[in-house]
Amino acid sequence: MLNPKTKQRELAYTVKIDDILPIEGSDNCECAVVGGWHVMTRKGTFKPGDIAVYFEIDSKLPEKQWSEFLASKHYKIKTQKYTFGGKGNFVSQGLLMALGDFCENGEIPACIAAIQMGWNVAKLHELPGDEYINIPLTDELGVIYSVIEDNKRKSNADKYSRMYQRHIKLFKKHKLLRTLYKYTWGKKFLFIFLGKKRDGRSWPAWVVKTDEERVQNMPFLFPGNPEKEWMVTEKIDGTSTTFTMKRLKRNKYDFYVCSRNVCFDKPDKKCYYETNVYTEMAEKYHAEEVLKNILDTHKEFEFVTIQGETYGKSVQNRDYSIDYVDFAAFNLIFGYKDGTTKRLNPREMTEILVNTYNIPCVPVLDEHFILPETCDEMVAYADGISQLDGEMREGVVLRTLDGRESFKAVSNEFLIKYHQ
Repeated sequence: MLNPKTKQRELAYTVKIDDILPIEGSDNCECAVVGGWHVMTRKGTFKPGDIAVYFEIDSKLPEKQWSEFLASKHYKIKTQKYTFGGKGNFVSQGLLMALGDFCENGEIPACIAAIQMGWNVAKLHELPGDEYINIPLTDELGVIYSVIEDNKRKSNADKYSRMYQRHIKLFKKHKLLRTLYKYTWGKKFLFIFLGKKRDGRSWPAWVVKTDEERVQNMPFLFPGNPEKEWMVTEKIDGTSTTFTMKRLKRNKYDFYVCSRNVCFDKPDKKCYYETNVYTEMAEKYHAEEVLKNILDTHKEFEFVTIQGETYGKSVQNRDYSIDYVDFAAFNLIFGYKDGTTKRLNPREMTEILVNTYNIPCVPVLDEHFILPETCDEMVAYADGISQLDGEMREGVVLRTLDGRESFKAVSNEFLIKYHQ
């Protein structure tokens, strides 16, 4: 779930159980439905309408008493495929825990206790209302990403989050600091003493991070509107890469190369990979010259941003059958002097970047796609063959023709094979 305030992905949050379904071949387990997610649970654990805590795939839980049952899986939450006596297959994504399952040394975590207290007082004789749904619990419960590189994603959410990440050892050591950080006034107070920026440039404020919402968190889209067309592109498994340039005074420009988390103001700045694949792609496709040319040509633009995926050898488990690193753009964004922005749709982006500047773009699979009747059908559509090498694709990204709305659908089969 993308947090509407921070625009960052939440890995843990409260949900309401939408439905309970049987699992073919299983006598002891059943399927809990939450939005578009299907999660295997012990029979009788939940009923429709119950409030629970949902942990998304790619999560890693803290090593606590309440999470000890995940020790054998290194506390990681992944997509799992189960076969029950050959009678049927079931794909489970994520983890559901009842509020009563959380206990540490005889005490319930404060965030869980607050939710229980609130609903017991306000909704004593009825099911909890929507005010208890989608409460973010990622930081409160100490949940992080299961992939090391991704744990920096939230560090650029805002200046307070960056401060927390810079001094995380200090916050872990002192309970008083953690308590102060829970309050808006406390964050402001701490920022006076701990808010000094690190060396080097901070993240460019006009650039929005590249986390697309998963279709399972958008069940309201279905059934699809038969009159509303979407454009479909292939989702590539790589590392998010951003090139952006802003116009300054006196015909000067500010150019940035960024990963999902880090601004590489120096080519030799520490990178997660053996070499700095981000600056390599900027040089390979002459990103600085391209962005400057666009700004020189269009005086109405204040900034222009190209975002894409760097993929190939040693970037992810899926190397797309190449022994080198390459790049494919998925966003071309123009920022105007009046403060408005425009994100081009995939066809418009391809015509400019490929035809004019020889910068590769993600493959366009369909320009007139109509959403299916159900979320499950959309997830099934994500399975398929990659246009890059004819092997399994990671999934698809859908955008409206005006470029304003978008979401992703990731192949369950891909997750099972490559993200375990």
